Amino acid sequence: MKINVFSLFVLLLFSASCTSPSESDLTSKVDVFIGTSAHGHVFPGATTPFGMVQLSPDNGTSGWDWCSGYNYSDSVISGFSHKHLSGTGIGDLADILFLPTMGDMITEISDSLMSAAKINRSTFSHNNEKARPGYYSVVLDNGVSVELTATPRCGMQRYTASGDGVMKVLIDLGFAINWDTPVRCSFSWEGNQLRGSRESAGWAKKQYEFFASEFSKSPSRVELFVSEPPETVRSIVLQDDALLADDVVSVEGKRLFCILNFDVTADETIMIKTGLSAVDADGAAANLESEIPDWDFEEITSNAIASWQKALSSVKAVSKDTVTEKVFYTALYHSMIAPNLYNDVDGRYRGADLAIHTTEGFNNYTVFSLWDTYRAAHPLFTIIATERVPDFINTMLNIYRQQGKLPVWTLEANETNCMIGYHSVPIIADAIHKKIGGFDYNLAWEASVHSANMDFRGLNYFNEIGYIPSELENESVAKTLEYSIDAWCMYQMAEDLGKTEEASLYLERSGNYRNVFDTSLNFVRGRMSDGSWRGDFDPLYSNHFQSDFTEGNAWQYTWLVPHDVEGLISLFDSKELFLQNLDSLFKVTEAVRGENASNDISGLIGQYAHGNEPSHHVAYLFAEAGMPENTQKIVRQIMREMYTDKKDGICGNEDCGQMSAWYVFSAMGFYPVNPADGRFVLGSPSLDKASVNLPDGGKFDVVAVNNGPAKWKVKEILLNGKILERGYITYDEIMAGGELRFIME
Repeated sequence: MKINVFSLFVLLLFSASCTSPSESDLTSKVDVFIGTSAHGHVFPGATTPFGMVQLSPDNGTSGWDWCSGYNYSDSVISGFSHKHLSGTGIGDLADILFLPTMGDMITEISDSLMSAAKINRSTFSHNNEKARPGYYSVVLDNGVSVELTATPRCGMQRYTASGDGVMKVLIDLGFAINWDTPVRCSFSWEGNQLRGSRESAGWAKKQYEFFASEFSKSPSRVELFVSEPPETVRSIVLQDDALLADDVVSVEGKRLFCILNFDVTADETIMIKTGLSAVDADGAAANLESEIPDWDFEEITSNAIASWQKALSSVKAVSKDTVTEKVFYTALYHSMIAPNLYNDVDGRYRGADLAIHTTEGFNNYTVFSLWDTYRAAHPLFTIIATERVPDFINTMLNIYRQQGKLPVWTLEANETNCMIGYHSVPIIADAIHKKIGGFDYNLAWEASVHSANMDFRGLNYFNEIGYIPSELENESVAKTLEYSIDAWCMYQMAEDLGKTEEASLYLERSGNYRNVFDTSLNFVRGRMSDGSWRGDFDPLYSNHFQSDFTEGNAWQYTWLVPHDVEGLISLFDSKELFLQNLDSLFKVTEAVRGENASNDISGLIGQYAHGNEPSHHVAYLFAEAGMPENTQKIVRQIMREMYTDKKDGICGNEDCGQMSAWYVFSAMGFYPVNPADGRFVLGSPSLDKASVNLPDGGKFDVVAVNNGPAKWKVKEILLNGKILERGYITYDEIMAGGELRFIME
């Protein structure tokens, strides 16, 4: 009886790590499929922590819930591409896609909306799909078993044939996901190496991707196709001596695909390794030579898993409930997928000016979803990935030099200007306040001042008259509130840098949120340029294009003052009324009204929307206002209802780590309400114990005594053995090591 190599490897891999996982094997506690269904928008494929490559399956299905290329509800796979976004609300990437088959391939494409991969896609069963951090496998119904793994800049695939015959491997540069469209592509066959480039226009208006692929076995035939539907497909065929010739055979066009034929026997494997670069094909080849010089698939897989083991070891979490541990480590995993490495092994990278630059003593990154991640993901990085924080900020400062402003939402060297605020500033201010070095504080201040004083999206009105008039700027209230947060971070940065006069200016601006708070209604609302309130006010209403709010309504945005909770409380008649209205937020029975009701506003408890980031600090406001038991009860409810071990176990878009970072913090029992003041407000830990491994080798232990699902109320808190009389801990206290002990009841 023949032994299937693919099946044997998968059996050994998962029996060793999943069936009877070692307590020390943290990767076995991650379920990469959590969040792949419904609106989580995450991908299940192979990547490394903060890596450039995300080698993952693509269904080839258009639609909002396929922003990552994959949704668990689907039953087809169009191929396996090397770049994916994690949890975003807009789709892009899916670059450099491969699809193997033991059958014939259709090469005539008459529909301009289709591509070779979509036409030739294969069905599959989730029963034949397995994955863990750094590894993915699936058996396609077309006769090929597929395994994927990755290094930071490269992907490696292993295909196993189901029988004797010809395995055909499609490389489709015309494949596109949702908004992305190829503009200019190229292939070149050089001996046993296939090189190529793909320029595309999508969310990233000008994205450049170069690749170099090598094959464990020489193909018997290579076909290069230029496809321009509805025109006839043109092709170049290489076989026999032509495949081995020294001459380089190249083809260019808007939409290209390539088919390689391999003569195989049953259970034979074909391996493919691919290096990526945003610079050029030589850079991709150098990345490949550096990171995957040989053909040891198991070693590359082992290294990828080990990289995740190291990253996940930043926190040792313990719970009597294995589901809680699984959800925690999956969240920790998702929190460390982005930002993504974006320079070659020689330091070259494509800058925000689209020119080629070379890093100087740091790694360059991309995919900064700042409207989301400034709230908790970046504060989390200052604890669990401290060494990367200077790289992230140096990247932001280089973007400032190259495009003339700090990033808003940067993707593959493109400024998308997605969402609102100038939220590089909270991240920079937080790092300076926490005394994290490795970047130029003076340049950081210069860049931040520039961002704070731009004539951009109503910021000029905010600075000049104290709010953004509703009739002059869409999303006026949301922008006023977010700019107020950013202004407070400017104040703190100025204070830390000894700039007293500037600090006063930005502190004053940080109070501008008061100008859109209607004390007669106790809601924030739109205000006109003449000072009057916008007349058509409905606190339940939300709309992208005719609203004062960004993916939310007045119920949700009234509480977006994390930098000045006492000031927000003072706008109500009393603290009691503040708490009463805050409690009502979680109990309102009416539904959200308007265009955003079903997608962007999700994870609802009353009108509280955990699926969208402006709500993430809100449950902790009870504790800030003197009612910690309400915070404790609600954060436990959010963790229980909005984060599960199911495929739809993330209640909204994961958003590049922010949704998961909220859970990581909250499960440990504290959260950065103000994302840049170094304070963490205490809640109710779901973990029995969490040991944070600190950069200096020390530990900060969080222990919950007498913990359990029904034991959510905190009786007493001790810091290093002494009763804690305040409702927060500080960054310095965490990084100094010690123990935070919750006594539950």
